[in-house]
Amino acid sequence: MITVPIHNRAGQEVGTYEFDPQDLAAEVNRQLLHDVIVMYETNRRQGNAQTKNRGEVKGSKKKMYKQKGTGRARMGNKRSPIRRGGGHTWGKRPVDHSYRLPRKAVALATRMALLSKFLDNQVKVLDELAIATPRTKEVVGMLKALGLADSSCLLTIETHDANVWKSARNIPKLSVSPAADLNAYDLLQRKAVLVTKGALDKIRSGKKQAG
Repeated sequence: MITVPIHNRAGQEVGTYEFDPQDLAAEVNRQLLHDVIVMYETNRRQGNAQTKNRGEVKGSKKKMYKQKGTGRARMGNKRSPIRRGGGHTWGKRPVDHSYRLPRKAVALATRMALLSKFLDNQVKVLDELAIATPRTKEVVGMLKALGLADSSCLLTIETHDANVWKSARNIPKLSVSPAADLNAYDLLQRKAVLVTKGALDKIRSGKKQAG
């Protein structure tokens, strides 16, 4: 069993949260995590590099001078790839590098990444997070109280909350994700994870429903 303390926004312990690691994943498979992270990184590639071929550059298609009698080497038109300013012989074309691993594998990698954070003691559980009006100062104060002000952190909440997102968007090392949008890439990119009790319950229940 894994037991972690539950904190309030002032950084005080208000209880404990206990769960079976099997609720997230049976093990942490490093190869699966690697494959999923490579997928996310590859999907971030734009792949929009492009150069012009000889049919796309400006210039006349007429032969520059006659074939014989000039004393110079024979030459076609000025768009030729062997001339400066000519088109590229094998020009770059836009390429879609994206691909997708099986949905169940990606979901399992997300739970494995979260489990690895718990095993490395990089997760703090928050009892609840409700912000009436957007105020960055409230989130900054909460991070300081929890000892997370100086490290990169992923704040995971139960559902999308516009006030929480607006309060956190100007904090450089902090990102926010609803439980439904959580993924292995975001989890492993940040040093610490701050998750609300409701979000953790939702992640665990989602695993049981999928199983």
